Amino acid sequence: MMVLAQEKPTTPVNEQQLEMQAERDEGVTDDDSQWQQLEYLQKHPLNLNAASENDLKNLRLLTDLQISNFLLYRNLLGPLLHVNELQAVPAWDVPSIKRLLPYVTVSDQKNIVENLGERFKNGEQTLLLRLAQTVSTSGEAAKTTQSYLGSAAALMVRYKYNYKNLLQFGITGDKDAGEQFFKGTQKNGFDFYSFHFFARKLGIIQSLAIGDFTVGFGQGLIQWQGMAFKKSAEVLAVKRQGAPLQPYNSAGEYNFHRGIGVTLQKKDLQFTAFGSFRKLNTNLVSDSFLNSPEYISSIITTGYHRTLAELNDRNNVQCITTGAALKLANSRSHIGINAVQYQLSKPLQPSGRAYDQYAINGRNWSNYSVDYSYTFRNMHVYGEMAVDKLLNRAIINGLLASLDPKVDLAIVYRNINSRYQSLFSNAFTENSLPVNENGCYAGLSIRPVACWKLDVYMDVFRFPWLKYQVNAPSDGHEYLVQLAYMPNKYLEMYTRFRQETKSINETDSLPGISPIVPVTRLNWRTHINFRLNKTIELRSRVETVWYARSSKQKETGFLFYTDIYVKPAFKPWFFNARAQYVETDNYNSRIYAFENTVLYNFSIPPLFNKAFRYIINVNYRLTHRTVMQQSRNLNCLFSLSVAQTLYPSGTSIESASTLSEAYNRLDAKLQIILTRH
Repeated sequence: MMVLAQEKPTTPVNEQQLEMQAERDEGVTDDDSQWQQLEYLQKHPLNLNAASENDLKNLRLLTDLQISNFLLYRNLLGPLLHVNELQAVPAWDVPSIKRLLPYVTVSDQKNIVENLGERFKNGEQTLLLRLAQTVSTSGEAAKTTQSYLGSAAALMVRYKYNYKNLLQFGITGDKDAGEQFFKGTQKNGFDFYSFHFFARKLGIIQSLAIGDFTVGFGQGLIQWQGMAFKKSAEVLAVKRQGAPLQPYNSAGEYNFHRGIGVTLQKKDLQFTAFGSFRKLNTNLVSDSFLNSPEYISSIITTGYHRTLAELNDRNNVQCITTGAALKLANSRSHIGINAVQYQLSKPLQPSGRAYDQYAINGRNWSNYSVDYSYTFRNMHVYGEMAVDKLLNRAIINGLLASLDPKVDLAIVYRNINSRYQSLFSNAFTENSLPVNENGCYAGLSIRPVACWKLDVYMDVFRFPWLKYQVNAPSDGHEYLVQLAYMPNKYLEMYTRFRQETKSINETDSLPGISPIVPVTRLNWRTHINFRLNKTIELRSRVETVWYARSSKQKETGFLFYTDIYVKPAFKPWFFNARAQYVETDNYNSRIYAFENTVLYNFSIPPLFNKAFRYIINVNYRLTHRTVMQQSRNLNCLFSLSVAQTLYPSGTSIESASTLSEAYNRLDAKLQIILTRH
């Protein structure tokens, strides 16, 4: 049996998943709840002998097949005696266990739930202060930022109290760059405030949420907020999982509910209900000639309120959301019924364009679904069947199977009607929203011998109706092959090839005629992590991209970077730095790379044209002995991040909504985190 050494990772989430999500959707979620949760668990590990199914799902590091097998193993053989015993659980492999180890422990302590008074007294308090400033080196971009009403600085303040994840509450204030602060339209300071109170395991009350929270039902066809990944090199990470209600205290201003929610559980029966009242940012349109009432042409999700135009769209529509879910579950299976209803103060109305023909229309909308799962030996099946207000259907079915101790399989089939619509949803689809898509995904993870791992997937999909910039029904496919080599704890490397083909309108066609043409994108990446010793780690990556639009437009791109991470033992300081070079023919051949900044924050900018970029992050931790002798439980972490791009031949502006988002800029962030245990 291999003895596993517990080591804390340098990043709490899968960077590859975030990079692929950024490439697919040209943006990633602002919800950093997963970072906060895993960072907390590094200091307060989850006891596997007392962990519930929801506790394990909330980690988002295990598949449902692994969770189900673990619970059956523990029920059959009793509490674990040592963490190495995890290797005996069916479908648990060494890489998955290593990824899990920093956040869990094995203890014979019973799961004692303290009274409410105890929860309010002995929790961990955290105060985060963050200042970010972007200095553009582009003259035109600088002129654009002058039209903003507020300063160029971005501010964030967050206070959070957490007692063993049984009680959490806090408040967040956020000001984006260009927004006013304690003046003008922002007399109360921050542009966005968020408050949350969240309690778990209060007798029959499994979860109680007051203020801001997220909701996840089924497989995301009718409701899923917060972080959720799609296709990536983690080929088995295809199922949506987690408790129905989760606390929300991030800076994103759209993807959450505001109100009250509760989950009740009695033996195998679980019931969740919530109500939310929020104001949304929307584009309102009216026909002055016909004297028609205003209607919503689109919902704005950016959260920016920097100009008069953006302020006019702020909080101009009220949205009342109610929902409920009833689930019957045991250790092997579950079946659930879910419903969500929306009431808007003004009606939504499609744009009139052909691709927008089936968009949500009116002030009321609703979605309903049934979801299920069943585990039989080393096979786990799951799915969700949903309908909307007009009874348009959407289906997702999946299979996770351990074919052999060295081979795991994932299959996902989806059939989503072109007329099906939903709000606040996020399913495992090619599209950013679950709409207008049929497809089948198959992924295979193979560990042929020790130290080697092969991950492959193929996805074939079809869009029965028109899409934005695609004026006809279309189809496509995508496949990925990744080979990883991990001979010891000092070296990890992988090489990956990915190919994707989809259709888009031909731009050089005759007037009035827009045929669709295939667009193919190929990426080849090689990445190496090498730990010189316990103090220094090096990371390097080389990536090449080929882009072809029909036979006329072809582009190539190249990226190389090297990281150094230095974290001396028993020293209060640690830092990391990156030197990076990118060269592409144009924006279409852009490349995405995850960038570490300050804690709970990251960046994945599109890299394009010819440029050199550097990043420097410096951290210094003041322990309780250096801050104040009589306050031994107070810690302070100072972080400074600086990133700049240098273009050897003039400036270059990315294809963005405003010139101020040009990639040719210097970004600086200063953050202070005070923690009291």
